[in-house]
Amino acid sequence: MKKVTILILLLFCIGFLQAQESQPAKSSKRLPSVDIKTLDGKNFNTKEIHNDGKPIIISLWATWCKPCIAELTAIADVYDDWVEETGVKLYAISTDDAKSVARVAPFVHGRAWDYEILLDQNRDFQRAMSVADIPFLCIINGDGEIIWQHTSYAPGSENKVYEMLKKIIEQKKEE
Repeated sequence: MKKVTILILLLFCIGFLQAQESQPAKSSKRLPSVDIKTLDGKNFNTKEIHNDGKPIIISLWATWCKPCIAELTAIADVYDDWVEETGVKLYAISTDDAKSVARVAPFVHGRAWDYEILLDQNRDFQRAMSVADIPFLCIINGDGEIIWQHTSYAPGSENKVYEMLKKIIEQKKEE
């Protein structure tokens, strides 16, 4: 009986871990049009997210989410190199609610993250993207298509993000 229980638990864990692995996005999926805010409280529609035909990273995160902070911090360490090599632009969209949204600006400035920071305090954008858990990260190609996404974070995951960015650049050169 114990062996069966252990086997079931093992299969469950393997299934859970596979579900957390990076997945190619559904083909031709684009960003939804949702009104959110900038750090200074101005309205911003997610359809305005652009990077002149270069790749875009969108990260949904929160100040209370340790894996989110670890992922964005790991990316910050290599972000300047990524920008130079691929032209990528990262939009870090905070899902902090009304109670904690005031902490976002000081939090970001204290870490000197050189990202575009936006606020989704009602989680409208998160829902429109059908994202259940954070951290969530997706990559958008130069044509505005979501081509890759993942949830969760483990040290080294940023290397897979970089690989995807390089693929986008290589494909663009071949066109």
